[in-house]
Amino acid sequence: MNKKRAQDNADRQARLKAIQSKQRAGDRRRTTLILGGIGAVVIAIIVAVTIVIVGQVQENQRIEALASQPIEGVQEFEDLSFNHTEAPVEYEQSPPVGGDHNPIWTNCGVYTSEIPNENTVHSMEHGAVWITYQPDLPQGEIDTLTDLVGSSGYVVLSPYADQESPIMVSAWGLQLGVDSAADTRLPVFLERYIQGEQTREPGAACTGGITPAA
Repeated sequence: MNKKRAQDNADRQARLKAIQSKQRAGDRRRTTLILGGIGAVVIAIIVAVTIVIVGQVQENQRIEALASQPIEGVQEFEDLSFNHTEAPVEYEQSPPVGGDHNPIWTNCGVYTSEIPNENTVHSMEHGAVWITYQPDLPQGEIDTLTDLVGSSGYVVLSPYADQESPIMVSAWGLQLGVDSAADTRLPVFLERYIQGEQTREPGAACTGGITPAA
């Protein structure tokens, strides 16, 4: 009787060990699957981020390379005056690309209404690029231009009624008109002429002036 009891107990212990062994094996498989899934997600995120970064670097390099070449359609204006005056100024270009201007510059940034020529010409003297668009430009195009401005500290964006092209970009003595915010010459113009060699006062601020639309 004792032998049978002992045998039954041994059988139970063996079955228990087998069950526990299967449970541990199942736990290990689940852990492996979970860790494998997490690892796959992490790898996918790393690959996606790397692709984005590499793509952005390549795009920046492409724009920098293009900026070293002449930009088709850019008009150049020479012998521009640069006196300070508080009187209104009649400019030959619309929008202006230089000339006499107000002693206080327009702070760089995005504006939703027209801003003074005289102050913004002073901003261009400091190396800013002025992006202007016709007031009836579709909002999607305006959004694209706003994205193009990004975090640059030397770009002014504003509507401008009296201009021929839907969109124009101006720097001191330089101007380009385009039909679409998707025109690939726009980022090239910015790359080349923000604080570019045309800047009359390199290093001068585009903050601390006036904010006309505020």
